[in-house]
Amino acid sequence: MSAEIYRDAWGVPHLRADSVRELARAQGVVTARDRAWQLEVERHRARGTSASLLGPDALPWDRFVRRARLDDTARRCFEHLERRDPETADWVRAYVDGIDEGLADATLPLGTPGRWEPWTPLGVWLSAHILFAGFPAKLWREQAVQHLGEEAVGLFAIDGPGTSGSNGWLVSGERTVTGQAVIAGDPHRFIEDPGVYQQIHLSCPEFDVVGLAVPGVPGIAHFGHTGTVAWAITNAMADYQDLYEERLRRTGAGVEALGPDGSWTRASRHTETIEVAGEEPVEVEVIETERGPVIAGGPEGLDDGTPLALSLRTPPRVTGDLGFGTLLPLLRARRVADVDRAFDSWAEPVNVVQAADTEGGLLHRVAGRVPVRSRANRTRVVPAWETGHEWQGWHDMPRAGLTEDGVAVMANQRGPAAPLGVEFAPPHRANRIAALLAEKDQWSAGDMPVLHMDTYLASAAPLLDHLATLHDLTPQAAELRDTLLRWDRRMDADSQDAARYSAVRGAVVRRLAAHPAFAALTAPPAYPEVLLPWLGLTPRIGYALEHLLRAEELYGIDRPAEIRAAVEEVAAGKPSATWGETHRLYPWRALPDTTFDEPGLSGDHDCVLCTSAVPGLTDLAARGPAARYVWDLARREDSRWVVPFGASGVPGSPHHRDQLPLWLAGDLVPVVTDFEQLSKESDV
Repeated sequence: MSAEIYRDAWGVPHLRADSVRELARAQGVVTARDRAWQLEVERHRARGTSASLLGPDALPWDRFVRRARLDDTARRCFEHLERRDPETADWVRAYVDGIDEGLADATLPLGTPGRWEPWTPLGVWLSAHILFAGFPAKLWREQAVQHLGEEAVGLFAIDGPGTSGSNGWLVSGERTVTGQAVIAGDPHRFIEDPGVYQQIHLSCPEFDVVGLAVPGVPGIAHFGHTGTVAWAITNAMADYQDLYEERLRRTGAGVEALGPDGSWTRASRHTETIEVAGEEPVEVEVIETERGPVIAGGPEGLDDGTPLALSLRTPPRVTGDLGFGTLLPLLRARRVADVDRAFDSWAEPVNVVQAADTEGGLLHRVAGRVPVRSRANRTRVVPAWETGHEWQGWHDMPRAGLTEDGVAVMANQRGPAAPLGVEFAPPHRANRIAALLAEKDQWSAGDMPVLHMDTYLASAAPLLDHLATLHDLTPQAAELRDTLLRWDRRMDADSQDAARYSAVRGAVVRRLAAHPAFAALTAPPAYPEVLLPWLGLTPRIGYALEHLLRAEELYGIDRPAEIRAAVEEVAAGKPSATWGETHRLYPWRALPDTTFDEPGLSGDHDCVLCTSAVPGLTDLAARGPAARYVWDLARREDSRWVVPFGASGVPGSPHHRDQLPLWLAGDLVPVVTDFEQLSKESDV
């Protein structure tokens, strides 16, 4: 056979083939064997047919996908790929052929596997990243400004609910014990079971690459090591999606939209039917204007009668290019310059790329496609019928160097992508990583888990500063205040003080959210359900608490009184458990799993160990490190990685959850690249 599958001790697939095309087919086969149920769920999610498999709970997502036209955009982008890059299009087809081959004998918990279209991998990518840039935050800004004024935008500007990020750092050879660079980090996403990243090794005469693949997408897009060059990404937090308020009207022939030239123009319109398991089918009207698909409202407004329709404009829908032309050149990269050229074709999501090679080459740049348009487009919903909101080309992607001490740190803070974004993550994670790296002159690949697992919470300072000013408390509350002021600010799972801090923080958030000053923000308009996580008042206050507590004035709210009441409330309650007793891993999965005992976690949303709960709402952590990696340029075999669960998505497999204890402890799995050390599984 022209392709072989090997496994290491952790069940990670290592593939060897005679050609690039056969290797892609083998990657499809092994992904289908290891992740059949996950692939079936992702295929449905990309097409907007999830409810036919999972029932009515999946209907809001399907409505959004149909109205946003994700499947049609994926098809358009694949057709563009066939015209512009037929080799990559054929490579994607080979991967899809392998998936269909691997799924042929698969047994699923529900239904039977469906066939993949050539553009399904592009649809999987789109559905995974359509909400990644957080365009619904523009709806929140509209609400906040309407009810609180322009200053509310700055007060609530913070890493909002549902956004995703990463830690990433590059240490140059002058700062390592080997003289060669080390790249390390961890992507922060919703934790899913099976995981969103797949450890894999791809080898053929043209290249030999280890890295983290996305199940359903060929190649290794985000984190890879070819032996002579390695790369990794973090979310740049750029703004590249626009929302337009549309004025729509029905005519005898269909629907028209008012454009910036003052004329009414025909919008495309059709109706689609969504099948729902156990219930009657649901019809959805799909409308697209010259700006983009209408994702909320319509000619009659929102479901609550609000006269509003919103269209979404995204780069792939405009250009027909999803950036898949980057994937094969990345696998073939030998030097930093090759990685740099490959990422020139990248589209979305917009990322900060760090790369290093064995010849001392270093790269720190932004990659992706961001339209040039007015600042109003970037911050708010803009009226489609007014001029000045058109896209006018594309931004050049910024580049950055390393600091004087030979490191580069990115953790979604306001860095090289600052001209391209509006809201960024607070600088705490980036500052903490930089401070830890400065503690010694020479680092090794084996040292990096110390950074991965750091739990210091710098953003606790504003609330603790307020606590220090409180007097005349009850004895129990005074004792709680004094305990927290002595606390080391580490969010460790076994820490009672971390739990006490979280309890006080949560009480403060809830009291602020209940204050009459914010009453108008408690009930957003009837936007589609998938957009509502960005519009919840309690999460918004929870994530922006640092700004809200430091603001000179907060809409007349007596903050000391509210904090005092929160401390008294917590002190009068039952003694706090340890942080890990309430801060537990809560992964997303398509079907419930009663066999999973949610483990306690260290970390918090502003720690380097970024395990995100929602302050004031829940201590459960749905987001966190979806993988950890350390790429060593001195010896690839000294690289390490880990994922939250395991290499296999098959329940009962010995490799279904065998990496979970290591992930919890901060340990990493060796990267194996020598086929002589592997066990052969089969030919394909």
